[in-house]
Amino acid sequence: MPFIHERPRWPEFSWNDAALTASLAAVRHKQGRLLGRMESLGFELRSEANLGALTGDVVKSSAIEGETIDPRIARRLGLPAAGLPRASRDVDGLVEMMLDATQNHDRALTAERLSAWHAAMFPTGRSGMTRITIGGWRTDESGPMQVVSGPMGRERVHFEAPAADRLDAEMRRFLAWFNASPLIDLVVRAAVSHFWFLTIHPFDDGNGRIARAISDMALARADGSRQRFYSMSSQIETERKEYYRRLEAAQRGDMNITGWLEWFLACLDRSLDGAGLALASVLRKACYWERINRRPVNERQRLVINRLLDNFKGFLTASKYARLAKCSTDSALRDTRELLQRGIVVRNASGGRSTSYRLSELDHIRG
Repeated sequence: MPFIHERPRWPEFSWNDAALTASLAAVRHKQGRLLGRMESLGFELRSEANLGALTGDVVKSSAIEGETIDPRIARRLGLPAAGLPRASRDVDGLVEMMLDATQNHDRALTAERLSAWHAAMFPTGRSGMTRITIGGWRTDESGPMQVVSGPMGRERVHFEAPAADRLDAEMRRFLAWFNASPLIDLVVRAAVSHFWFLTIHPFDDGNGRIARAISDMALARADGSRQRFYSMSSQIETERKEYYRRLEAAQRGDMNITGWLEWFLACLDRSLDGAGLALASVLRKACYWERINRRPVNERQRLVINRLLDNFKGFLTASKYARLAKCSTDSALRDTRELLQRGIVVRNASGGRSTSYRLSELDHIRG
């Protein structure tokens, strides 16, 4: 069975509009509600929600490819890096790409821009130990670009990309379409662009992360916003097996990509639901700080409270406090006593050497 890019009508995609109508309307409704709720918030809360979504994009887009990034490093996005682990150059490059794709979504997507993204992601000129073509289309010198699984000698080829000598023409056609005035809904355009770019697979490595940046760029255009309040990559990472299964099915299919579009819209719908939960967390955090800031705490206490508000695992102890705040145990105990007196934390039932604390309910905090 030929791959989709080997078929005579490639890339004249088609789909069943009627099959997409209900899911597209639901997604557009949720997008509108989420953006409306965000517009009603202050600058700081919008920035917090935006940072959370972008962090999710950076961390989870790498996780889809089996790479782990410390979320604390990803949270450097547009922020001072003091006190955070030092990021490697490739992580900085990924952050720069995601920021450029979303904050400059109204700029044309060009071969030069894609090349700059790719070069930023692979600053050493290598993917792992392998030297790759940087900032330019792949050459296939070591053989065809294939997605393969299984042990050596029994490999299964899931997909084989177009030959390198086709890439200039393929990418010119893709970029002309992406930059033209849209004739389809912008959300559908995000789904098509994701699939189309991944099928061309123009780079030696990094195609998945760049494809997700391109679809985020298209979604930012759909939202008409430079800020991101939901993370498609986070949801794709959650559904990674199905993501790859749907991609393979579409890449082995014909020009009708309705199945891929239906899955993409459903995944986006679930991403928007997740954003609603994230917004609730941001609002909860804001309410706590509104109450606490009636009599401000010190910087060590502020750092620890923020960690407690960010889904802190387990309970707080003096030793954990000292590690988080990088202070002595005596300072940790003194700070904790002050938080206890103000009702910001409460002591758990066990005492003595196992004394621990948890964040109190909002109504229990005293000014």
